[in-house]
Amino acid sequence: MIKPLHLVVAGISTEIGKTVTSAVLTEALQADYWKPIQSGDLTDSDRRTVQSLISNTVSVFHPEAYSLRQPLSPHAAAALDGVEIRPDAIQVPTTENNLIIELAGGLMVPLNDRDLNIDLVQRWGLPVVLVSKNYLGSINHTLLSVEALRSRRIPILGLVFNGEPTPATEDFILQYTNLPCIGRIGWEEEVTKAVVSRYAAVFRDSLTALLPKTLSSPSSFSSL
Repeated sequence: MIKPLHLVVAGISTEIGKTVTSAVLTEALQADYWKPIQSGDLTDSDRRTVQSLISNTVSVFHPEAYSLRQPLSPHAAAALDGVEIRPDAIQVPTTENNLIIELAGGLMVPLNDRDLNIDLVQRWGLPVVLVSKNYLGSINHTLLSVEALRSRRIPILGLVFNGEPTPATEDFILQYTNLPCIGRIGWEEEVTKAVVSRYAAVFRDSLTALLPKTLSSPSSFSSL
């Protein structure tokens, strides 16, 4: 029996485009979606945003393990809410479908006084899609993120570039890391269901090429 594909979407920093990338991947794989920790915007959470951008009727949107009121780093937002984030309380949802997991912030963002986002990813043992955005310094941030993942032997499925294309930056990152590019998401005046569906078709083709032996339908990727 082919196991579903569970992927973690991580960013090289904040405001990188993880949520839009997660929506595209969710639509491409007709996957479930889960963001374990939401900080701030509880009435307009990333889960609700992704749900509003999905066209398929298969995806299930799982509730957060922690919903924090302040738009801060999880450890700081949790402290203001009088709670402590416990990694052992953050269990990946049980589903027979593919699953997209969106992290809250970058890999080294603290969850409490001891644990970081990357500790969660390592605990889960799931492959990562790393989202990079083209800005001055993004090469450094991308390479550091890749180095952090590889130092912990966390598999990286590939990179997604978000924003205005910068070929010199993207080409160097891909050549240096030897990672595949899953897709590029350009600047859009408005992100709609139609826009997400358009990118999802491209990403689906890329994922098919990356995992040719495991794909027979959008919901039949095997775990890495």
